[in-house]
Amino acid sequence: MSPQERERLASEYVLGLLDPEEARDCEARLAGDERLAALVEEWRERVAELDATAPFVCPDPALWSRIEASLPARAMSAIEPTTRPISGTRATQRKQGAPWWNSLPLWRGVGLAACAATVLLSVGIGYVAQKAAQAPVLVAVLLSDQNQPAAVVNAFRDGRTELLALSELRAPEGKSLQVWTLWDRTRGPVSVGLLNALQTIPLNVDGLPQPAADQLYEVTLEPAGGSPTGRPTGPILMKGNASPTGAGI
Repeated sequence: MSPQERERLASEYVLGLLDPEEARDCEARLAGDERLAALVEEWRERVAELDATAPFVCPDPALWSRIEASLPARAMSAIEPTTRPISGTRATQRKQGAPWWNSLPLWRGVGLAACAATVLLSVGIGYVAQKAAQAPVLVAVLLSDQNQPAAVVNAFRDGRTELLALSELRAPEGKSLQVWTLWDRTRGPVSVGLLNALQTIPLNVDGLPQPAADQLYEVTLEPAGGSPTGRPTGPILMKGNASPTGAGI
């Protein structure tokens, strides 16, 4: 299986575009094809909000029991009175039971727990922010005339936009493949990429508005070097509209 075929199969599997028999064949292939399995995981991260193949994961039933069992022991150790002999009034107070809020070990434990929680929260926020930056906020699946996924456009929060090839397509001699986007019909389509063969490339969106839902992306066949008019002149080879992924824009 070629790299392009693996990429196409992984994307169609994650996006739920395979029929049941094809999906079963893909799942059987995953056990022996490490590269395919890795691509499936990459696609699951890329379009997590659209992934219908990811299994539901339940927490370990014993997890809460372990947490619950650990709480009383820690609480008791935090407020356990000292065994050092105490005389006079202080001994009487300790015997009667001093208020829990006067327990120095308890507040030390609370302070340490708060510090640990702050560190964990900071690490967690950093991790979530990093993953959010890597996840696309908009995805457009470009379909061919046969209604088959041929490419995917990913738009990211930081302004990057990329084209991912899902099929093998090469322009004939003397022709070029040109990528366009349309968000405003009064302005018309704008060229964002030019290539001889379909491949994974960053799209040139410098100076363009932030991508929006339903924004159109398409690939046309044009003369070598691109359309001479600045507008699509050749046949449309594939197209699709952008949809939010849930990561937010």
